Amino acid sequence: MAESGRRIAHIDMDAFFASVELLRYPQLRGQPVVIGGRGDAPAQRADGSYAFRRLREYVGRGVITTATYEARAFGVGSAMGMMKAAKLAPDAILLPANFDAYRHYSRLFKEAVASIAPAIEDRGIDEIFVDLTRVEGETHELGLRIKQAVRDATGLTCSIGVTPNKLLSKICSDLDKPNGLTVLGLDDIPARIWPLSVRKVNGIGPKATAKLAALGIETVGQLAQADQGLLQDYFGAHYAAWLARVAQGIDEREISTSRESKSMSRETTFERDLHARQDRETLSAILVTLCARLAEDLERKGYVSRTISIKLRYDDFQIVSRNVTLPQPVADAAAILQAARECLKRVPLQRKLRLLGVRASTLEPPGAMARASQPVQGDLFD
Repeated sequence: MAESGRRIAHIDMDAFFASVELLRYPQLRGQPVVIGGRGDAPAQRADGSYAFRRLREYVGRGVITTATYEARAFGVGSAMGMMKAAKLAPDAILLPANFDAYRHYSRLFKEAVASIAPAIEDRGIDEIFVDLTRVEGETHELGLRIKQAVRDATGLTCSIGVTPNKLLSKICSDLDKPNGLTVLGLDDIPARIWPLSVRKVNGIGPKATAKLAALGIETVGQLAQADQGLLQDYFGAHYAAWLARVAQGIDEREISTSRESKSMSRETTFERDLHARQDRETLSAILVTLCARLAEDLERKGYVSRTISIKLRYDDFQIVSRNVTLPQPVADAAAILQAARECLKRVPLQRKLRLLGVRASTLEPPGAMARASQPVQGDLFD
């Protein structure tokens, strides 16, 4: 399909979990706020005010789920250990995650978009791709309509990128956050995309960014002009070919609107390579968070899973995976975590890791299944 005829939007809610919390606690607007861990909601005093915890008071192995933009200014970010974050922003407000509220606002946001453009690919609790190709209206005005519909339904802002494909739209939705709207055509790539860091491309992680920088390639434009043979020498033929295509803004993937999911997964690429023993606590906390997010996805979609898999990418870019098929389907975070740990016991962990992922497959609608408790923070292995 010719990309020039397509209008693909990527819609990303702005600091979603934190923004939902600010609806409940509007007095915290403009302050650094961190969401993460478990615990009770802030206690309300007799005068109606709340006793908010500060990040410096936290002790444990939890990781940050998200943070407000004010907290991010201190270098605090998602998947960072909260003890580390406390050193960067000790006075930030700490709130426990409230996934029931996040699911509620996620549903409202997606229903609002679907009322205007029903061809939606669900990418998670706070982001979607939308095919606007056959939706009437000028592109910029259509983007504004969608933003207003989301605001009216949720009280929250979102950022939107509209381009001919998913790759570019994902990049563009992040260019003018928060509450941004970026519309871009293929002719705009040299001026708008090529000056960006290669790290802005979804799929180019910190390790690949560092390897490219060692070759003198720091921007997308430099990548577009790079010698293909050089890229193949350093990254292999497959990844080098992909790098060349994305640098030109080429992405022919279609919007997938199927409601029947074959599998669901959560994964994260680390800011630095982590060692299974030296960084045990950090990896453990990340694994717990991934399993909790995956459990939320399964519940939101209405599935249970019989097969749990883990995926590791080592510092040399080698990928390994292991899976376990369970006698009974699961959907709760504790059971997913237990299965993931069983898988991890069957992989070599001598090399440093740059990516960790957890996948649920062999999906089916749930039967009569009691909901298990949430996982506790623990070691990477039991």
